[in-house]
Amino acid sequence: MNLATQGSLVDQVNRLLPQTQCGRCGFEGCRPYARAIVEGESINRCPPGGTDTIIHLANLMNERRQALDPGAGNYQLPTVAVIREAECIGCTLCIQACPLDAILGAAKLMHTVFEQECSGCDLCVEPCPVDCIDMVPVSKDSHLPWQAPGEIRSVYNPLDSMS
Repeated sequence: MNLATQGSLVDQVNRLLPQTQCGRCGFEGCRPYARAIVEGESINRCPPGGTDTIIHLANLMNERRQALDPGAGNYQLPTVAVIREAECIGCTLCIQACPLDAILGAAKLMHTVFEQECSGCDLCVEPCPVDCIDMVPVSKDSHLPWQAPGEIRSVYNPLDSMS
């Protein structure tokens, strides 16, 4: 496979991934995982994408469908981070941990999360020294930009009609 073809395939795989940038797959984000898939990595290591993503990846890569690798974690319904602002001490550790710049705040001032930007990766929770960040379920009516529900995927992926 030449580099142009490989790059195009990486782009296609990347569009199928949920773009949470959580690292649960063992890679530093969705694009590095997409590159690894094109190079032969297993397609079943994305807990945020779940079975739906595995099916789409299997179709694209002409591979058999697989169960989610339990070593990567379990599928969970989408969540977003919420900071209990009254308890926030402004340490900025959550800001540093967020791969999507979804948290706004400054040192020694309270922080807040832009729900529309939060991917629910929960990477901000562990570094918080006062445990003031909760992961809450996304409402059924929310359509956050990082989510890739079937109707959005079909716009980007012409292979969906082949499933």
